[in-house]
Amino acid sequence: MAPNLECRMYESEYPDVDTAVMVQVKSIGDLGAYVSLLEYNNAEGMIPLTELSRRRIRSLNSLIKVGRVEPVMVVSVEADKGYVNLSKRRVAEEDVIACEHRFNKSKLVHSIIRHVAETMEVDLEDLYVRFGWPLYRKYGHAIEAFKLIVTDPDSVIDSLSREVKEIGPNGKEVSKLVPAISEEVKDALVKNIRRRMTPHPLKIRADIEMKCFEFDGVLHIKGAMRKAEAASNKDCPVKISVVAPPLYALTTQTLDKEQGISILGKAIAACTEEIRRHNGKLALKEAPRVVSEREERLLAEQMGKLGNDNEELSGDEDEDEDGGMGEIDFENLASRII
Repeated sequence: MAPNLECRMYESEYPDVDTAVMVQVKSIGDLGAYVSLLEYNNAEGMIPLTELSRRRIRSLNSLIKVGRVEPVMVVSVEADKGYVNLSKRRVAEEDVIACEHRFNKSKLVHSIIRHVAETMEVDLEDLYVRFGWPLYRKYGHAIEAFKLIVTDPDSVIDSLSREVKEIGPNGKEVSKLVPAISEEVKDALVKNIRRRMTPHPLKIRADIEMKCFEFDGVLHIKGAMRKAEAASNKDCPVKISVVAPPLYALTTQTLDKEQGISILGKAIAACTEEIRRHNGKLALKEAPRVVSEREERLLAEQMGKLGNDNEELSGDEDEDEDGGMGEIDFENLASRII
């Protein structure tokens, strides 16, 4: 028989009154909106028309739509009927923020525990009883325990135990403490928690346009680039590369978005100061921002194409045999010495 994979996220079967919960709207009727409580295994709830808005309702569709996920306030709980009465109009802005924050954390915890229950073929609620809910009780939220498990799983998981009954040598039933979960389930949990919660570096990028037509302008551009890269620190190494003359890209990777943006800002300032000392110009084309893998691939493709163009250009460099300098395109030359 397949294991049960349905379970609420929290130990309490129903939410407390006057707490915000996340719901999904299932249908809208004459009396109000019917919803499911996402954190409580889709328990049924209702938002009466009178609880949808503080103002006069002119258009029901402007207030609530089928399929929408949003926070609402618990007005009352009818546990014997398995029903929860809710309000949309009583939710304050701070309630919305707190509810969304809690739900996102709980959803991640639930996703990890459910995946392990499915792959290890164990009952989801039983895994919550042995592992998930004890962590909620001990750490306030299981996500805080998961953060510790990433680096030190034994200190968290080995502290959990459960009581089992067995028959002793004298034939009497005795209680015995055993690990809360098996080693196999523990290994699966640690593996999944580390895979889902180990932070990945963000890629931060800024685009600039830099020119210098003074004598030795190429060297001045190269010096400005060195100044930009010197703004690096051990957590945010800065690199500057040519995209297509006179465009350059500054990049860094970091776990701290704000620090990465700040470091690139300092790098641009240092680069600007240096190139202006030699009568050059620098214009910011794109401010520092987080970029996706796709954007990084496009940048790599542009730089690869530029490299091929430069190789073709280098084959013509010996054609001018009169020993003169001729007309030098400092912009293209700058890109080739990087």
